[in-house]
Amino acid sequence: MGILDLFRLDGKTAIVTGCGRGLGQGISAALAEAGADVFGTGQADHADMTGELVKKAGKKFAYLSANLVSQEPVPRIFENAIRTFGSLDIVVNNAGIIRRNDTIDFTEADWDEVINVNLKTLFFMCQAAARQFIKQGTGGKIINIASMLSFQGGIRVPSYTASKGGVRTLTMLMANEWAKHGINANAIAPGYMATDNTEALRADKDRSAAILDRIPAGRWGTPLDIAGAAVFLASPAADYINGYTIAVDGGWLAR
Repeated sequence: MGILDLFRLDGKTAIVTGCGRGLGQGISAALAEAGADVFGTGQADHADMTGELVKKAGKKFAYLSANLVSQEPVPRIFENAIRTFGSLDIVVNNAGIIRRNDTIDFTEADWDEVINVNLKTLFFMCQAAARQFIKQGTGGKIINIASMLSFQGGIRVPSYTASKGGVRTLTMLMANEWAKHGINANAIAPGYMATDNTEALRADKDRSAAILDRIPAGRWGTPLDIAGAAVFLASPAADYINGYTIAVDGGWLAR
């Protein structure tokens, strides 16, 4: 097998949360181009577009609408994915939300909602994935979407910072416990990406300029920038990488 063959995902199936737009859409399309069928979930109104991209790559796509503010949909997501594709190889926990306010004024509602989506439901998605991989006896790949704020404090986003710090260390814990089952749990920490979550920042001329000034690459990232890391971590090429968070940030953390 040649080195490039190790990056192929032919015959694999993947669940991608928050698949309808932004990073989730880009990741779904990239996994399909590499050879995987995709089961998407989330609450986006652009899932049809994601499905078109997956099918354009010659792969199958199925979708289940689910509100991930609660772990309630998790069993249904996995039941539907297994019923549709028969088995599971990759789970990408991309769905996430953010709430901005001065920390002194931050509300319990904004705390709970972000923690629930970004950390609690993510954990139970990972747990369900591990259970399925162990049941199959095949191993599998878990990819969590972390953040620059998995490494830094940030400002005005306390629940987001807490959740993404948790994603990074939780991913490490899962690698420690599940590697013996052939399960790889890793994370991607996107830098400042041109997605819905950063719309307010990009609209703020001064804040946007300050952010761009710190990024050595000199631009906001795009879903395509995340695609290679996602395919890599999902592929056999990354079989000996476990518990690690890869920053895809244009050099932000190097400054």
